[in-house]
Amino acid sequence: MTSRGVKYWTSGAVPLIAPEKLADIITAASDIAMMVSDTGKVLSVLVNPNHASFGRLEHWEGRDIRDFLTRESIPKFEERMDAIATGEENLRAVELNHSDGVNWDFPVRYTFHEIGPDGALLLLGRDLRQIAEMQQQLVQAQLALERDYEAQREFDTRYRVLMDNARDAVIFVTVANGRVADLNNAAAQLLGGSRDDVTGLSLAQVFEPRGTGDDAEDVSAAVLAQESLPAELQARNSQRRLTVSPRLFRAAGERFLLLRLEPADEAHSATDALSEDLAALFREGVDAILFTDASGTITAANEAFLDLSDSASEGQVKGRSLAEFLSRGSVDMKVLTENAARAGHMRLYATRLVRAHGSEVAVEISAAYLADRANPAIAFVLRDASRIDALRKPGATVSEDGMQNVMELVGSATLKDIVAETTDVVEKMCIETAVELTNNNRVAAAEMLGLSRQSLYVKLRKYGLLNRDGD
Repeated sequence: MTSRGVKYWTSGAVPLIAPEKLADIITAASDIAMMVSDTGKVLSVLVNPNHASFGRLEHWEGRDIRDFLTRESIPKFEERMDAIATGEENLRAVELNHSDGVNWDFPVRYTFHEIGPDGALLLLGRDLRQIAEMQQQLVQAQLALERDYEAQREFDTRYRVLMDNARDAVIFVTVANGRVADLNNAAAQLLGGSRDDVTGLSLAQVFEPRGTGDDAEDVSAAVLAQESLPAELQARNSQRRLTVSPRLFRAAGERFLLLRLEPADEAHSATDALSEDLAALFREGVDAILFTDASGTITAANEAFLDLSDSASEGQVKGRSLAEFLSRGSVDMKVLTENAARAGHMRLYATRLVRAHGSEVAVEISAAYLADRANPAIAFVLRDASRIDALRKPGATVSEDGMQNVMELVGSATLKDIVAETTDVVEKMCIETAVELTNNNRVAAAEMLGLSRQSLYVKLRKYGLLNRDGD
């Protein structure tokens, strides 16, 4: 070390530095520097030009530094000033939070230096905002991890409770290695073992092989090929024939198979019996049954519908729209399909069926919307209502109460007024029914009633039905 090295500085001989050079050195050596009197008055402020985020702080000069410190920093500043006044040495840096305005709050680490006999202090500060932001990010990340951990524990608990109490037998298989990742107690009972015994085994160890191929590859290939039919396998331990319905899914970048197990004999017997019963009902049922697609095109019709519509064969009706067989055509069809699609079904819709040779018969139609498939369909059941319609002729449908109400008007009103009042009641009831059947579709309701749209709106206003519907 030369004579102007460390010994030069420790000898107490500080070189003379020009004031403007000293200011540059101080601002370069710190982010913010302040000259503060022994009472805390700010004499001058210097800001490193590379830290423009501090802004201009000249308005601090001449004011007490405590005006620019947060409440918790004022005691720390006063404690350090008292320590310097008592002559303590080797004082460590202290962190103070400045506050200048409502939304401006930044931490600074200061070192205190005595520089004159008048008690003035030089405060050299380092901006801690980046460190504070990093600490805040770490705290937020830790809180997020804790929330994720709690959510994971909650989902895991739900999963375990569901697996333990589910009646359906299910197995989770890892596609990559073909081994059982997890299963529930119902599946373990069908396989003839415990959950711990089966977990980790390959499908070739769980099921008897079907020929030369491996069952894990067979099931995986079936799922990847999007085969809808389940596989029938035999468990090794229990020797039971099981119907295995696979479903492929992906979790955390890894593919899994969800296998639903069902005893083959029970599944076949229940499914086959129900299928046979439904097929027999469709063929031999007394009520007309037909199936259409979502737009109303007929895809299948039974013999009872052919008899009701006087059609010679199924080929004459298949591919045609059901609207062609209804007296009000597209109006009836729209009411049936829209109500069935919205509510899932529609019951006892009264209309008239147009037969093959132009004659009409009164029918009651029930519809069910079958949405649990790739292409939704609608099932219709039509019942001959000609006998019931005959009982609804004028005079037979008027109740005794209705007749009594009309008779009470005799003597208190003219015949013309009585007829007008009863006509208004019947007209209002018909309009309300049409609006309800068409789900407030005014165009369809007007077509159903044989009115123009303008006439329908006039009658709706007349009976106060527009206000009731919220228009």
